[in-house]
Amino acid sequence: MTLHAPFPGPLPALGPSVAEPPVRPLEALAPPSDYALVRRVIEFVSDRYRAQPSLAEIALACGAEPAHLEATFRRWAGLSPKAFLQAVTIDHARRHLAGGLPLLDTAIEVGLSGPSRLHDLFVKHEAMSPGAHKTRGEGLALSYGFGDTPFGRALAVWTERGLAGLAFSDEDRGGDAHALADLLGRWPRAAATRSDEGAGRRLERVFRLDSWAGAAPLRVVLIGTDFEVKVWERLLAIPFGASHTYSGIAAEIGSPKASRAVGAAVGRNPLSFVVPCHRVVGKSGALTGYHWGLTRKRAMLGWEFGVKGGSEAAA
Repeated sequence: MTLHAPFPGPLPALGPSVAEPPVRPLEALAPPSDYALVRRVIEFVSDRYRAQPSLAEIALACGAEPAHLEATFRRWAGLSPKAFLQAVTIDHARRHLAGGLPLLDTAIEVGLSGPSRLHDLFVKHEAMSPGAHKTRGEGLALSYGFGDTPFGRALAVWTERGLAGLAFSDEDRGGDAHALADLLGRWPRAAATRSDEGAGRRLERVFRLDSWAGAAPLRVVLIGTDFEVKVWERLLAIPFGASHTYSGIAAEIGSPKASRAVGAAVGRNPLSFVVPCHRVVGKSGALTGYHWGLTRKRAMLGWEFGVKGGSEAAA
């Protein structure tokens, strides 16, 4: 077993110690219906953003009353719909980039001395031996199950060492069967046992805000090629609520001409949200692709903005 060290937690502070900031009040796990409405709103506004639709127009198009739409967004993300949508526009991303995306060392320094590591500090990861990937999971015992999250129905896969996969199930993309084939298909020779109860506990651990500051880290297992694992480790270095570029990651891992390969590795990340591939954007700030859909990527970025303190923008 090889432990990888970017965030083995707890780590020594690189600057003055800072007390854990209080987490903005947010329901631990929002009702699944919240994300269904949020998804419809993001899809509608993405198509009609230049027209700057009003809250009433958005609500009408999405089949909801304006007051209900407002309440849903504030419950789900702690932001008004307007503030949330501003947080996921390309202009917002460009401002992030213009401010200078941190290289790994800077990211660690900023993260460890401030609140942006609220989630990542408590993720402890290890890479499984390359043999498990090369043999397509032969001899590997996996458990899996489905449950609800703030971003819709999800599939969790885990080993005795920790969480190995987190994917999403969408009815318009084949539902549970497609999600299961997509994720378990990476390790087709592994033995897999279903436990929705076990999955529910693990998904709750990932998405409950009040569990992020606990003393026990979330243990994850990275199963991939050496190159993929190297990229995924760098994804863990992107601070919560921030973003990075494919080319920047390529440069950090010593392969500045490998942006396309980095993109492929990001797309193969089996641990959505936990290994934050949704925080990777194009050089222009454009969101580019996401294995589980651009709408969900926008939702995650906006949700993180709200969690980190975007409530100021909602005033």
